[in-house]
Amino acid sequence: MEPTKLTLRLVTPDRDIAHEDVDFVQLPGLDGYFGILPGHAPMLTELGAGVLTFRAGGAQTFASVAGGFAEVLPDRVILLAEVAELGEDIDVARAQAAQERALKVLQAKAEHVDFQVARAALERSLIRIQAAKLAGQSGMKHTPRGIVAGERPHVEKSAASTAEKK
Repeated sequence: MEPTKLTLRLVTPDRDIAHEDVDFVQLPGLDGYFGILPGHAPMLTELGAGVLTFRAGGAQTFASVAGGFAEVLPDRVILLAEVAELGEDIDVARAQAAQERALKVLQAKAEHVDFQVARAALERSLIRIQAAKLAGQSGMKHTPRGIVAGERPHVEKSAASTAEKK
């Protein structure tokens, strides 16, 4: 008999973020987003950074996630994330301050700056802001540029970070 629900469990090294029965899960993999319905084939995948979406009944919940692994079974999805936060729990002002700090570092183009770290910080802050926005939080100073629901934020690579890789 095919399962009609998925048990979703989202955990980080620090705490349990979510544990509930859901109808659908969309999660960020390394190569993009994918959806999971009850009865999905078993798989193990690495998580990318992005907005996790899950639906129970008519209600959708959003969370920011970055790094970790997901185990998918026909009746459950277990996400072991390095970092995760429900959209409604995100401190938007803190996320926006992190975005501004990362942008300043990237725009400075100083030699001593680790552009990969700054770029990752910018991506995480944009994802957190997007998850909060999707969760319906208000009080945002502005809408993050270049983010659409279900898409990973695009962060421009500077000439310095491209040169560092060579």
